[in-house]
Amino acid sequence: MKKPMLIVLMMAVTATAVTAQDRPTHEIHAAMLFNFIKYVHWPNEGEAGEFVVGVIGDDNVFNTLNQWYNGKQKGSKKYVIKKLRSADESSSCQVVYVGRSKSRDFDDIKTSISGKSILTITDGNGLGQKGSCINFKVIDGKLKFELNQATLTGSNLKVSSQLSSMAILI
Repeated sequence: MKKPMLIVLMMAVTATAVTAQDRPTHEIHAAMLFNFIKYVHWPNEGEAGEFVVGVIGDDNVFNTLNQWYNGKQKGSKKYVIKKLRSADESSSCQVVYVGRSKSRDFDDIKTSISGKSILTITDGNGLGQKGSCINFKVIDGKLKFELNQATLTGSNLKVSSQLSSMAILI
């Protein structure tokens, strides 16, 4: 991975610990989600088309992602930010963010995306262990993230060692 990208990610993680009280959580989650994407490789990365980021259970994260990233380029693809209303809609995405209010629906989402190369990012207690690729977790008042290596491998997603080195590996 390129050194400038690593610096951006490290700044986002560090800024999260320092400014979590200054910035709304949804903005921090949106910025980190966008940075996580930079450090994950999908099997069809080079193909043209849409790169769909679905959000379920957090309108603030959806609105922030939509405002900041919708329509922007990601290589040969274009970001599309989509509000998901059900677990079934998650199977058409490359990334699915599950907000805290929909944590109880995670099993249905996991079933819907089984066998597909979809990065799941969650904000719920225990969802990393339940099979989310990345799960936000607050430890000692600081926002951290868990990385489920088995789920990533099973989803045929490759994560850079730079991202892995900053995560709580499960």
